[in-house]
Amino acid sequence: MEQTEVIKPETLDDLIKTLHKIFESDFINVEEVQSIMEAYESNPHEWMKFAKFDQYRYTRNLVDEGNDKFNLMILCWGEGHGSSIHDHTDSHCFLKLLQGQLKETLFEWPDQKLQGGMLQKTQQILLENQCAYINDSIGLHRVENVSHTECAVSLHLYSPPFQTCQTFDQRTGHKNSVKMTFWSKFGERTPYETTISQENN
Repeated sequence: MEQTEVIKPETLDDLIKTLHKIFESDFINVEEVQSIMEAYESNPHEWMKFAKFDQYRYTRNLVDEGNDKFNLMILCWGEGHGSSIHDHTDSHCFLKLLQGQLKETLFEWPDQKLQGGMLQKTQQILLENQCAYINDSIGLHRVENVSHTECAVSLHLYSPPFQTCQTFDQRTGHKNSVKMTFWSKFGERTPYETTISQENN
């Protein structure tokens, strides 16, 4: 099988244009998307306008709506910020690190018949420009910035986009449905919502 040459996006705009082309098709080649996202070399001058931090929790900042085929967003993680254990609502999830380090912990789906905690599968530390992938057939995950001195910034692509996901209690396996919210869209702060629920990503 011939190895196709990975197009190297020179800028974030290049990356977005390339992703739009790829997602015109109904068939998504996971390796291709992962390679292209990994090939983009993080340049803070290009993504800084989307990177909005919050003192108390990580933020989800919408960058591009991908013609309704995908959502591209930048997540900003302050020191010690992390997500809950969550699923991805039958979507593809790509996570590329733009700055700092993040720890990804993979979990098995809880067995509803067995009353017990969540079974941890693997852990990995993601470094700048690395790209990880997960979907619901792989399992559930939690993402954390374990550093107490450095922030982290990551680029996420979800296809198809989703509005809710499930979060899980590690001790009991009990699940909750949560609504996805954006801290900002296209660099602009979204109106403050009274029901903010961001225990997800």
